[in-house]
Amino acid sequence: MRRKLAAGNWKMNGLRRDLTEIDALLALHPAPQVDLLLCLPSVLLLEGAARAEGHALTIGAQDCHHRPAGAHTGDISASMVADTGASAVILGHSERRDEHEESSEIVRKKARRAMEAGLTAVICLGESLDEREALNTLDIIDGQLSASVPDNATGLNLVIAYEPIWAIGTGLTPTLEQIGEVHDFIRTRLERRFGPGVGQAVRILYGGSVKPENCAEIFQVSNVDGALVGGASLKADDFSLIINALEASV
Repeated sequence: MRRKLAAGNWKMNGLRRDLTEIDALLALHPAPQVDLLLCLPSVLLLEGAARAEGHALTIGAQDCHHRPAGAHTGDISASMVADTGASAVILGHSERRDEHEESSEIVRKKARRAMEAGLTAVICLGESLDEREALNTLDIIDGQLSASVPDNATGLNLVIAYEPIWAIGTGLTPTLEQIGEVHDFIRTRLERRFGPGVGQAVRILYGGSVKPENCAEIFQVSNVDGALVGGASLKADDFSLIINALEASV
């Protein structure tokens, strides 16, 4: 059975003083029944990983470069991320694909490098509102999934996050039927490419305006193995409510 995963993405938020939220989260969930992951800005990774060490919380980054090292000012490599004590990295988030014009091919290179460094790659997929309204969602997801996921993926080093772009930070969410359709489609594609072993082992998260008010019903949808949470992960009390709902779905 796949173990459920509650993942938080702080995005470009948080200062060192805000890392006390990690302490609060650990106090609220000393022995969680699901896996917990918190992806922090790069400047907070080292201290965040130190606070989480020895506890049931893993720390992740929000991006890494596809080169192992070199003249790439402002970037961080996968080995640098791992060196902080972090164990995962978000890749291909729609904000990166849009604001930094990252292609699925670049995401694939980054994911391969991350996996080689011993990190779990959390690869994000999602369609725009125009693509959803044009009934192209599954074609978009299929293309992103095929081009973004490297061949060395396994159930241990890959997590897929479905985040419809039009639902991120807008308060809008797809219907439960729409979420289930995409998650089932991703599962089928993973099994077809990697076989039933890996295909069934990879966790598929839902992201996009996940809140305490709507998460419980989302966690009941087929092939939803947890959530990638944005703003609601910034405060331990809010994130805790989502974690509680996920634990209740186990």
